[in-house]
Amino acid sequence: MYKLAVCTLLILSVTAIDVTNSVWTSHDQKAFAQIKQSGWGNFILNFGELHLSTGGILSELNTEIAKLIDELDEELAEVHHQYARRTDIHNREVSRLEQEIQDKEREVFNAHDFYDNVLIPQRDRFAAQLEQLQENIAQNRKTLNESTVQRAKDHAEFEAQVAEHNEAIGAIDESLQLLSQLESPSLVQIQKVQKNLTKIQQSLKRHSTFQTFIKTLLEIAVEANFADQGALREILTAFNNLRVQLVDSLNQLTADEAEAQKDFEARVIQLNQEHAEFQRAVIVKTAEIEANANKIEQTLDLIDTLHADLDTLNGQLQAENDDYAFATDVYNATVAEYNKELNAAHQALDLLNQPRFTDYVKSQLKGAF
Repeated sequence: MYKLAVCTLLILSVTAIDVTNSVWTSHDQKAFAQIKQSGWGNFILNFGELHLSTGGILSELNTEIAKLIDELDEELAEVHHQYARRTDIHNREVSRLEQEIQDKEREVFNAHDFYDNVLIPQRDRFAAQLEQLQENIAQNRKTLNESTVQRAKDHAEFEAQVAEHNEAIGAIDESLQLLSQLESPSLVQIQKVQKNLTKIQQSLKRHSTFQTFIKTLLEIAVEANFADQGALREILTAFNNLRVQLVDSLNQLTADEAEAQKDFEARVIQLNQEHAEFQRAVIVKTAEIEANANKIEQTLDLIDTLHADLDTLNGQLQAENDDYAFATDVYNATVAEYNKELNAAHQALDLLNQPRFTDYVKSQLKGAF
């Protein structure tokens, strides 16, 4: 092709066909005008005139021009081949990119799904669980404090009841001591006992549990005829029976207090154990919350990376489509140009083989001599 280009420049600088020559018809002149719009068509006509004017044989001219046309066909075939290869590369590249984009979109969806439907609900659940643990700890301490306060109140009540029982027992003992002196009482002794019993009656607390019984006995003892030994023995027996009841009641109070204290101490141990369990659970839950927060941060970073990768892949796909579209435009323009040149070359070859072209060359030679 390099030699042909050199020849083209040489020929075009030496000769040019005179389309106004009388041997050309108006139809030939129109054909010339169309052919001369093509570089190869114009070259073939000039080359043909030069070849024939220098004594060349027409058949040889046809052979050489046919070779030129074959070269054009081969070049066009190579253009088709290169475009077919480019199309194949394009299709493979588009298929690869679309698959990668589809895979990346799936990764993006999965990452968002994991974030929205796993991590966020987990974060909220952990937060609610931690809040519940903190409420449990507060309630645990509140229960312990209330139990401690109540135990103190109950113990104070126990001590009050013990004091009350002891006072009642003391009053009974004092009454029994006074009454025991009246086995052979004189009037002065009787009056002294009645006076002391009245004093014991008045000294008893108003809210004593056994107040009613003691007061009744004291009233009987005060109003009784102590000279009657039978009545006196009944009073002593009643006081002794009451004393036994008070001692039994005091023993029961003491036993109940010991059991209550034991239950309280067991409850304190239980509450403290629960508190320790809650504290350990808080440590575990706090670690879970921290791990969840880290996972959320990692997932958000992954989502950003995946979106960036997806944008890159979409950009590569768009660039590939744009590049292929440009290659297609170039291919179509190149094929159109080759077809134009080939069509002009065939027209020029047909024109060279017409007798009028040989006549034209001969007339040109005669005019030169």
